[in-house]
Amino acid sequence: MAAMRWDIFCKVIDNFGDVGVCWRLSAELARRGEQVRLWLDDPQALAWMAPGALVGEAQGIEVQHWTEPLTGVDLASLPAADVWIEAFGCEPPPECIADLATRLAVGAPAPVWINLEYLSAESYVERSHRLPSPIMSGPVRGLLNKWFFYPGFTERTGGLLREAGLLPQQAAFDATAWRAGLGLNLRADARLVSLFCYEPPALPALLRQAGQGTRASDWLVTPGRAWQAVQAAQQADGPPGPACRVHALPWLQQQDFDHLLQACELNFVRGEDSLVRALWAGQPLVWHIYPQHDDAHHAKLNAFLDWLQAPVSLRHFHHAWNGMGAVAAVWPDETTLQDWHACVQAARQRLLGQADLVTQLLRFVREKR
Repeated sequence: MAAMRWDIFCKVIDNFGDVGVCWRLSAELARRGEQVRLWLDDPQALAWMAPGALVGEAQGIEVQHWTEPLTGVDLASLPAADVWIEAFGCEPPPECIADLATRLAVGAPAPVWINLEYLSAESYVERSHRLPSPIMSGPVRGLLNKWFFYPGFTERTGGLLREAGLLPQQAAFDATAWRAGLGLNLRADARLVSLFCYEPPALPALLRQAGQGTRASDWLVTPGRAWQAVQAAQQADGPPGPACRVHALPWLQQQDFDHLLQACELNFVRGEDSLVRALWAGQPLVWHIYPQHDDAHHAKLNAFLDWLQAPVSLRHFHHAWNGMGAVAAVWPDETTLQDWHACVQAARQRLLGQADLVTQLLRFVREKR
C-alpha cells in the first residue's frame, strides 16, 4: 500500500517524556516508509535527544515549530496529511483545524484523526481502545470523529512502541565496549545501576544501604532531577559508604539511553518512554511513576505491577520508591535481583508475542480510510 503522510502534534509538558515518545513514533513510521510532520512547541529537546533532527537529517521526518499563535508556516501550501495524531490529548493548533475545515469544504478527504493516549495497565484501557469520539465544537464539528488509541500491555490494547529491528540491534550490542566508552572510573566487579527518577523518598536510605553492601555498585545518574535528588540526599546524609559510587551522565540521545538500560543490572526509570525501553532491555527495573496530587498514580502503579506479575519483594520496593505506605525499600541482594530479572524477562516475552504500536496504528488507519 502507498505510503501515507502523518501529522503528529506534541506539546512538551515537562521532563521531555512526551517528545521522547513522539520522536520514537515518528522515527519508526519513517523507517517503515511513511512521511511524518512532527509539530513541537519546544523542538530544542531534539538537539540532544535526536541530533540532526532540527537540521533535516532525519529522513522522512519534517519538524515544525508549533508556536502560539502559529506563525511562519503557510498551511495552504503544505501537502494534506492522511493521518492526524494528537499525542496525549493535546488539541492541534486552531490554525491547522481551520485549514482542515477549508480543505473539507472543497471536497478534500479527511484525515484519520487519532487521540494517542497515555500508557496504562488499568482495565479501562481495553474498554476504551479504538472507540470513536465525535467532534462537537469548532470549525469541523459534526464532520469527523476522533479515535481513541491506547498503548498497553495486552493484546486488547494498541501495544508498545518497538522498532522492527530491535532484537538484532540488542543482540549486536557490546555492553563491555559501551561501558568503556563512557570514560568513567567504573569498577569491573561492581553492580551497574542506572538512575532516572524524580525525587523518590527512599533514595537517601537506599544509597546508604548500597554503600554498606557486600557487593560494590556504580550508579550512572542522568542529568536534571535525578542528579539533583542524589545531590540533595548526600547533602542531608553525607556521601554513601565505600561500596557505592555515583557518576554523573551527560544528556543522552535515545539510542545511548537504550544502551544504558541494556548495560545495567538494575534500572530505575520514570515516566512512559523509559519504562517501555526498560522492559525491552529485559533487566530488573523499578518504575518511578509520575506523581499526581490525588494519588491516582497509586492505582496505575498497582495495575502495572499486577500485569508484571511482580514478586512480593519487587512490589514492596515499588511502593517504597513511590512513597506509598510505610514499607521501606531494601537494597536487593543477588538472589532477589535474580527473581526480579526472571520477572522482567517473562514480561518481555509476553510483549514480544504481541503486535507493536506502529504495526497496529498502520492497520487501524488503513481500516478507517
